[in-house]
Amino acid sequence: MVIESSSFPSTAIVVTDASIKNNVAISILHMHTHNRLITKTIHHMVYVTSTEAKLFTIRCSINQASNCDNISKIIIVTNFIHATKRIFNLSSHPFQVHSVAILDELQKFFLQHQNNSIEFWECPSCLKWSLHKVVNKETKAFNPILLFSSKTS
Repeated sequence: MVIESSSFPSTAIVVTDASIKNNVAISILHMHTHNRLITKTIHHMVYVTSTEAKLFTIRCSINQASNCDNISKIIIVTNFIHATKRIFNLSSHPFQVHSVAILDELQKFFLQHQNNSIEFWECPSCLKWSLHKVVNKETKAFNPILLFSSKTS
């Protein structure tokens, strides 16, 4: 399915992962289109929960893909599909600020063209799928150097 989907130049496949160690969340995403890596984005955040890091990763994925020219279909591949479901839960929860930001990005994307679409695919790390395996490995190996480790962001 990925090979078929990635052969269309209007489809962006975004492979994501997030990890937390020593109170630092690492978020990495790789965006592929037309069978090649287009963008690699790395973020690190201090003192956030794993759910916040995962929602932030999804938000960045949508933002990266929707801001590319001629992208009409976004496929986000992640191993944290449970966090993705929180986006569409409009009841009161502590992560609503992230949900609102993500839904705002999606609204802009869908308003660009009526045929735009987004899909979320789950890829557990245990499958060791090549594209996700690379992102997972980078996420776990990344060691940021904090300039102001005594301050929170």
